[in-house]
Amino acid sequence: MTHYHFSVNIRYQAFIEHYTGHAANILVVTESGLKLQLPAARFRPYLTQIGIKGRFRLTTDHNNKFLRLDSL
Repeated sequence: MTHYHFSVNIRYQAFIEHYTGHAANILVVTESGLKLQLPAARFRPYLTQIGIKGRFRLTTDHNNKFLRLDSL
């Protein structure tokens, strides 16, 4: 398993306007400088009235397939 750590700060209205489509993605930059593109749907459990804000850990398998996204 591989872990990637990154921070996200997206206002609620921006998330709704830009990331509600079926193919919408969010581009994040990990703490090590790697750019990752993730489906916006993976962040919906963390959407609050202020948006999505915080530090996250993405866990992937040995083929870089999504396993889980955790808020830290």
